[in-house]
Amino acid sequence: MSENGQYGAPDHFVLHISDTHFVGDGEFLHGSVDSDSKLARVFDRLDRAGQRPEAIVFTGDLADAGNPQAYTRLRDLVEPAAEKLGARVIWVMGNHDSRPEFRAGLLGVEPTQESVDIVHDVDGLRIVALDTTVPGHHHGEITDEQLDWLRDVLATPAPHGTLLALHHPPVPSTLELIEAVELRDQRRLEDLLRGTDVRGILGGHLHYSTTCTFGDIPVSVASATCYTQDLFPTGGGMRGQDSGQSFNLIHVYADRILHTVVPVEEGPTLYEVTLEQMRYFQSLSPEEQLAAMARTTSH
Repeated sequence: MSENGQYGAPDHFVLHISDTHFVGDGEFLHGSVDSDSKLARVFDRLDRAGQRPEAIVFTGDLADAGNPQAYTRLRDLVEPAAEKLGARVIWVMGNHDSRPEFRAGLLGVEPTQESVDIVHDVDGLRIVALDTTVPGHHHGEITDEQLDWLRDVLATPAPHGTLLALHHPPVPSTLELIEAVELRDQRRLEDLLRGTDVRGILGGHLHYSTTCTFGDIPVSVASATCYTQDLFPTGGGMRGQDSGQSFNLIHVYADRILHTVVPVEEGPTLYEVTLEQMRYFQSLSPEEQLAAMARTTSH
């Protein structure tokens, strides 16, 4: 981003990806979705556009059924791409993940059922990965021990504030059936976060993009790279669809945070303006810019 605009350059740039749902070797998600290639397109787009995030946050459901092969393929795809981008990778547990396989396959640590809660320092920006999963279930919970741990972490403010990354976002949903698998006892988390340096909450789980506030903290939910939820299913219920996949860009400024949704797939080109052309346009006087615009739109 330009340093010459009203806001200047952001202090941090974070990529937010969710719900990759990798399956076993040679398999397709729901019989037809190639989760691997869809995620690969994200990194291809970033590389071609010259985008260089400092960190990549994956907010859960990385594997569809906790398959060790899925974690191996995911890591083999992501780590080289992240190294090329110069970004560190932050993994967050989701309800479709399995803690032992997640810990062994992505973190390279002992494969236990311990909650996966980790603090990351990204050049002064603190990103807390909080495990909201309940083994064997799809709803989310945060235990008393986790709340105590989080309270201790947040007792000391970070230089550039904190982003809290979890799978189950503390937001209402327009899909009634989501209520059965949402994060429970959200008030306890809201009370704990009040007055802390948490500047944003990143979530997934819903398979569609949405934003909300939690107390006075903005919540940004990244959609999925594998498949999405139809928000207008005929007759109610839920319908997964192979369209609308996206990921989020997070630009952190000193006094605000910008969340931007980017489609995984590129659409057909209608027009193109190069950076050099735009700079030339900006160098023109207001009268010359109006004349140039009139010539462009008169055909």
